Amino acid sequence: MRSSPISCSSWIFSAALASCLSLSAAQTGSPRRILGADDSTHRLAILSADGKVEWELPVGAIHDAHVLPNGNILTQQGWQRVVEVDRDKKVVWEYDAGKRNGNEGKRVEVHAFQRVANDLTMIVESGPSRIIEVDRKGGIHREIPLKVNHPSAHSDTRLARKLPNGHYLVAHESDGAVREYDRRGRVVWEYEVPLFGKERKPGHGPEAFGNSVFSAARLPNGNTLIGGGNGHCVLEVNRGKEIVWKIEQNDLPGITLAWVTRVERLPNGNTLIGNCHAGPENPQFIEVTREKKVVWTFKDFERFGNSMPVQQALGDS
Repeated sequence: MRSSPISCSSWIFSAALASCLSLSAAQTGSPRRILGADDSTHRLAILSADGKVEWELPVGAIHDAHVLPNGNILTQQGWQRVVEVDRDKKVVWEYDAGKRNGNEGKRVEVHAFQRVANDLTMIVESGPSRIIEVDRKGGIHREIPLKVNHPSAHSDTRLARKLPNGHYLVAHESDGAVREYDRRGRVVWEYEVPLFGKERKPGHGPEAFGNSVFSAARLPNGNTLIGGGNGHCVLEVNRGKEIVWKIEQNDLPGITLAWVTRVERLPNGNTLIGNCHAGPENPQFIEVTREKKVVWTFKDFERFGNSMPVQQALGDS
């Protein structure tokens, strides 16, 4: 049966509409609220489970952000300025790493920060290669030197977190290593992310390859969960530095991993994975079971884009 010009046009319109809708917010599995940030669209936003924007803020370069217990957002505006912003988008606290505490005139970048005990803020400085904890006035209460084998103000560090025991777990991108530091700055555990016999390839997308690690999280069992950056992988490593669980680039059906950013182990044993620079064919945020079954995904190439390194699942309110 021959299609009429009208039905053909309708089909083309429907296909075009479907293509456009595929770039909009979409979740598979049980929907959830998320915090996300993308420096290609210059947007930091909280989206409700039904995809509505609850709150958003224009941003520049960004690798980290947190929703604080008081509801404010701890984020960054560029590589040097860390800010706390309330829900009215008013800056209630800020710290400029390029203008304080001996950094004047030096090249410094911040890729990780965290609000810690006693209302202090942990700031990780690439370039000076140190962790500092500062008070509301910007005064340093603690300083921890970092071990860096391949110094780079842009890539000494990526994400870092203070652990419940007072130690610091740091992803060193340029070194391809995760290091745990005690309160004196001594390295008490270290893991070099392997290349698995592959050659390095430049770039940020699925075609690239390396061991530019992006994140690490300490699990309750003492193991360390690692976001493998341009290694396109997630690794769980025990204290003896053995890989006990791994997801590789093409392990998830229909999904290609590119630059793996944040990783989180949920109480139910599943793992959340940030998937950056993977292109609009792939989700930016994924939940998988221990058996590597995909149970939830998030994809939004309308409000976010292909450079979305910040992803966090939030509670209901």
